[in-house]
Amino acid sequence: MNDYVNLEKCLDYQFKNKDLIVEALTHKSFKKPYNNERLEFLGDAVLNLIVGEYLYKKFPQSNEGDLSKIRASLVNETGFTKLANEIKLGDYIYLSIAEERNKGRTKASILSDAFESIMGAIYLESGLETLKPIILTLLEKSYDKINLDVLFSDYKTALQEITQAEFGSIPDYKIEGSYGPDHKKEFEVSIWINNQCYGQAIGKSKKLAQQAVAKIALDKLKG
Repeated sequence: MNDYVNLEKCLDYQFKNKDLIVEALTHKSFKKPYNNERLEFLGDAVLNLIVGEYLYKKFPQSNEGDLSKIRASLVNETGFTKLANEIKLGDYIYLSIAEERNKGRTKASILSDAFESIMGAIYLESGLETLKPIILTLLEKSYDKINLDVLFSDYKTALQEITQAEFGSIPDYKIEGSYGPDHKKEFEVSIWINNQCYGQAIGKSKKLAQQAVAKIALDKLKG
C-alpha cells in the first residue's frame, strides 16, 4: 500500500477512516471492488460551492458573469491538476501497471479526478468547515493572484504549448473590431492556427478577449 503520511501533512489533515483515503486514491484501472469515481462526483460539487463562496466574498464589486468566468478558470481539469501537483498527489494514486507505464501519474485527467476525490473524502468525513480552509490554503499557494487577467493567461499558455507540439506554430490573434464608448469599450478578437480560424470572442480588453478566444480554441483542439 502507498504511504500517504506525507500527503496528509501537505493537506494538514489526518484521515480518521483510512479506508476512505485509500478509496479516494484508487483509480478505476487498479481493478478493486471500489474506485474513486463516486468521491470524485461529490468533490466536484463541493469544490464548486466553496470556490463560489470564496469568489463571492473576495470580489464584492464583480458581477455574476465575471464571477462565473473566474470560477470556471479555477474549477476545471487544469485548475485541479495545478492544485494536485501542489500536494504531489500523483505520487500516491493507485494505478494499474498498464496505466503506470502510460504515465498515468502525470495525466491531467487522473490527477484532477483524484484531487476531487480527496476533497470529497475530507468533506464526507469532516464536513464543509474543515474542508474549506484546506482548499483556500491550496488556492492561495498555487496562484500569486486570483483575478480575470491572471487566471485567463493559463488558456493562452496551454494553447500555445499544444499548437507548438502539434503544428509547430503559435496562434495568431487578430482584432476584428471594437465597440462602445471609450470608458466602456469591448474588443472582438479572432484566433487563427495554421491559417484556419478557430473562433471569435469579445472582452472588456484586448487581453481578456484573447484569453476568452484561446479557451474556445483550446476546447476545440481537445474535443
